[in-house]
Amino acid sequence: MRFRVLGPVSLSPRTPSAAKPRALLATLLVHAGEVVPVHSLIDELWGTEPPRTATTTLQVYVSQLRKVLAEAGGAAPCGELLTRAPGYLLQVPEREFDLPCFERLRAEGRAAHQAGDFGCASDLLHEALALWTGPALSGIPQGVRLESAAIRLDELRMEVLEQRIVADLRLGRHQELAGELLALANEHPLRETLHGHLMVALYRTGRGSDALRVYGRLRHSLVEELGVEPSPGLSRLHERVLRREPSLDWRPPRAARPAGDHPDGTAAAPGRPEAPRRAAAPADGPRTLPVPPPVLPAAPPGFVGRDEELAYGERALRDGAGRPPVRVLAVSGPAGVGKTALALRLAHRTADLFPGGGLLLGLRGPQGRPLSAAQAGTALLRRLTDDVPGGPLTDPEELTDRLRRALHGRRMLLILDDAASEAQVRPLLRAVTDGSVILTGRRRAAALDGAEHLRLDVVRPEEAVELLLAAGGERMARDPVAVAEIARLCGYFPLALRVAAAALTARPHTTPAALAGRLRDERTRLGVLREGDLDLRSSLLTGYQEAGPALRRAFRLLSLAPAADFTGWTVAALLGTGPAEAEETAEELVRAQLLEARGDGRSVRYGFHSLLRVLATELREAEADAARTRRDAVERLARAYAGLARYADRRLAPGRDWRARPVSAEAGPDAAAVVGEGPLGWFREEAAGLVETVRQTHAAGLWPLVWGLAGSAVGYFHARAAWEEWEETHRLALDAARRAGDTEAEAAVRHALGDLAWQRRQADRALRHHTAAQHAFEQVRDRTGVARCRIGAADVLLGQGLLEPAARRYGRALALCSAEGDLRGEVAALKGLALVNLRRGRAEVAVRQLEQCARAAERLGDRRWTEYVRRTAARLTPDPARRLSSVGHAVEVGPGMWLIGSATAPATAA
Repeated sequence: MRFRVLGPVSLSPRTPSAAKPRALLATLLVHAGEVVPVHSLIDELWGTEPPRTATTTLQVYVSQLRKVLAEAGGAAPCGELLTRAPGYLLQVPEREFDLPCFERLRAEGRAAHQAGDFGCASDLLHEALALWTGPALSGIPQGVRLESAAIRLDELRMEVLEQRIVADLRLGRHQELAGELLALANEHPLRETLHGHLMVALYRTGRGSDALRVYGRLRHSLVEELGVEPSPGLSRLHERVLRREPSLDWRPPRAARPAGDHPDGTAAAPGRPEAPRRAAAPADGPRTLPVPPPVLPAAPPGFVGRDEELAYGERALRDGAGRPPVRVLAVSGPAGVGKTALALRLAHRTADLFPGGGLLLGLRGPQGRPLSAAQAGTALLRRLTDDVPGGPLTDPEELTDRLRRALHGRRMLLILDDAASEAQVRPLLRAVTDGSVILTGRRRAAALDGAEHLRLDVVRPEEAVELLLAAGGERMARDPVAVAEIARLCGYFPLALRVAAAALTARPHTTPAALAGRLRDERTRLGVLREGDLDLRSSLLTGYQEAGPALRRAFRLLSLAPAADFTGWTVAALLGTGPAEAEETAEELVRAQLLEARGDGRSVRYGFHSLLRVLATELREAEADAARTRRDAVERLARAYAGLARYADRRLAPGRDWRARPVSAEAGPDAAAVVGEGPLGWFREEAAGLVETVRQTHAAGLWPLVWGLAGSAVGYFHARAAWEEWEETHRLALDAARRAGDTEAEAAVRHALGDLAWQRRQADRALRHHTAAQHAFEQVRDRTGVARCRIGAADVLLGQGLLEPAARRYGRALALCSAEGDLRGEVAALKGLALVNLRRGRAEVAVRQLEQCARAAERLGDRRWTEYVRRTAARLTPDPARRLSSVGHAVEVGPGMWLIGSATAPATAA
């Protein structure tokens, strides 16, 4: 290999010695065969601050690299570096480059593995791994592109390694693998797959107790470091080891029997059950040929997954679990989720139960409009008998009677497809006495007595990938990463997956990665998912078009919901309605399969499937006055969020926001009912939506709502150490205050940013913010704000060990807070003075100030601060029995906030 990136970057026989030319070589190699723009190369080599001569310097490096390539190739160049607008293109022979060789061996090994040739797979994957000489792209400075490429390549190496281990396990090489896996598990202590392989290898070599210890160590590491339990798959493996299940023992691999073959070697007709035996004619009656039973359409090709749903449906249609078979199985789910395909699959699996055959009847006309009950019943009757009048039978009793006579004695399975309502199918269902019915429809047919219900949702991720591979052919199998992304972008929605596979099939010149790239843009995603007569948008629109005007408006407006799921008050705010009307609207959208209800037993939250949200957004943006509609809805939502957040903030941190004004009950949702007794829990559920609403209000130019909403969440950000959310919301709030020219708002935002900087131990930044905020508060004559900024600056100085300047600021702030009646400011200032005196060794003075602080915190009604003062005072008590243990050189400077490694160690009472 002349070109290597699977380890230290090198070019044989001579690698550039300087770091930046080597980084240039690596970047071009990673993108070999592609044009890399000049600006991307400059970003990779110099980051965000390139020198003024970056372009010229890059040209010099390119010239040097061309010279090295010419020297390496001799008479036959081993590679060519071409200038191609807007950058450079490196062409190298694949046989001379370790990365494409690795990719080829990886693909061949995976194909052999899937074909069951584990010996060949092991050899190929061993050969692929032998190309590696160290961590990918090592030995060079890495920018964003190279760092991402290195991470991807190292992960691919682990994927190949794990697949090779699986192949070796299937070949019975457990003894050889045990040592290797022990080393790998030690190197990757949290990688569950490796630990699972190690447990199997140890168990099969007679070391079951060691396998159990491996699981115990992994579980301890996961719980201690990540706070999570092992995956369900690994937990099941642990249970199987405990039970010493025989299925864990190794068996030599054998070739799989072709699908559809019987054990005796004869082949069954694909997709068709054995024909039922004809009943003999009575000996004393005329011998007549039986009427051939109706035949269902063939089972849909390429059907994958849905094993649990099929098993549930089959149990319902058969007399299993000690109960009689159901007469009606009602399958519901959104358009395009695969209801008809599942019904047909289930019908063919249970064909032995229905010697009278099966029949599928569509319940909608050519334009998608629902048939009336009379039209549907007449159409069914025509499929069963010739004795049918010319027009539809309008009398329901006569229709049911004729159907009952036509079905009498015929144990049939009817599939009534795409029902619009219970009233549409009741006359048909009353006629079925000897057979069963599978009823499909978007709405749940809840009003049908005695029906068994099966709701279809999206398929599982692994089933989605399997569907794409089955429908998309060989090209899909070549790029599993892109296939997984396509499945995710399609929302694991069966129709979307089939359209995506069809789109790839229709374009032999494109790749799965290119298709995934086209699907990433939500604005064009539905347009991409259209091929021939398969149109995802048209399918999704059916439910929307059948809804009334009010429901359509709600569907469109709820696309502005700021989080993946949301509650009833969010619905009310976006729609501008009361809570009862909002709940009824949301439930009607759920019944229409346009919205999902997600309950946890305590409360209900609503959410869109990702593709339905894309559709709703598309429809909303297509309105004539879309911008105004969006701004008004965002304003209603932001005002509701602000009122609830201010209420929760007052419960969580009483007195923190001295500038907040109470919100009247008429101005928004009932805060006490919505937030309840757990303000922290409410914030935790709504934090993502709150942050997104700050973004939306900033984009809409609703400046006062930006800083008001951001400021209302500071108490939560502080309590949960949510530094990134705090930083982002207040960066937007500061911009909003400056755009609005509001000095007071800017002062409040900078004061909060100063507190954030102090939490992050950014002392200089904290002092700058507090100083600027104090000057602004002085301009607007906000004495409480001035005092709070002095306390913030004093906290920073105390952390730096500057006790005298800190004490002066705490003292002045205390005087101002007492004069203004700011209890929280008093608590913070007294706490600061106590810590200063504690550092000075004046424990008695500190105790007296803490007692004052405790009384102020109790009057404030803040339990967190009251408990904090109690803990701090307990560390200073002269009674050894009551004194809390010391924490070294750490001082708790606020509830749950510790100053570690401070300049002066805290003094303790004698």
